[in-house]
Amino acid sequence: MRALQFRAYGGPEVLEWAEAPDPHAGPGQIRIAVRAASVNPIDWKIISGALSGGKPMEGIGYLGSDAAGVVDEVGDGVTGVAVGDEVFGRGQHTQAEDAVLGSWAAKPPSIDWAVAAAAGVAGETSERGLRLLDVNAGDTLFVDGGAGGVGAVAVQMALARGATVIASASEANHDYLREIGATPVRYGQGLAERVRAAAGGPVDAVFDVAGKTPVEELISLAPEPSQVLSIANFAAGQAGARVTGGDADSHPMQALAQVAELLAQNKLVIKVQTFPFGRAAEAYRISQSGHVRGKLVLVP
Repeated sequence: MRALQFRAYGGPEVLEWAEAPDPHAGPGQIRIAVRAASVNPIDWKIISGALSGGKPMEGIGYLGSDAAGVVDEVGDGVTGVAVGDEVFGRGQHTQAEDAVLGSWAAKPPSIDWAVAAAAGVAGETSERGLRLLDVNAGDTLFVDGGAGGVGAVAVQMALARGATVIASASEANHDYLREIGATPVRYGQGLAERVRAAAGGPVDAVFDVAGKTPVEELISLAPEPSQVLSIANFAAGQAGARVTGGDADSHPMQALAQVAELLAQNKLVIKVQTFPFGRAAEAYRISQSGHVRGKLVLVP
């Protein structure tokens, strides 16, 4: 099969769409023929070497954390899914013609492949954040970074729970935030005052998906520091906020089932820009710019 890969750390120019070994589903896994795979910020951080701990590159690197496609191999112990089923979910090295998923849900028939591919990481991360913050009907949530891949999904999933949502973005994305149901505020200096004005006072919880606002400013908005949760500022815990990177916090199969239901009900709409795998470098450059509306998706 062919897969997106790199042989040296660097920028998007190091990416190649080239032959790679076929993956196979292990116990508790499924393999899919990939119809679409999304780009997440961690992907360009991986190719830059930022996550290497200073160690030199060894061997060939592969990319991708989520995808959608048709099941063509089912691992031992897996039930409830069969060859030929259309699914989306999370896995490893998903930016390829074939990929193994460790968690998945049935793709709603009405949902486009690219939209389904974009829902895995963003949907699981959003569900996890809202669950850890215990966001419920009647709560007011502030999402810092509401127009990006995770932010826009978190906004809509919170609204589906009955919460009121305020979200930050550049002014160019304020109409988009209104379109998905959030009250927009401009990020940057003075953010906290703008959020308080929009909320008519403090908020019940803060979900930081961008990592750009000082955590002390976010904490000033919440009833207590633990009601600020970040997926992007790993130093936030030093100020009393919480940080989540998945692992034990994650309930991926339940999260993806919830995401599938919201997609089918049209309560979750994900804007996507699609690129052929041969133009992956272009998608990575856009992701790296930090000014993405919705999600970037690669298609074979």
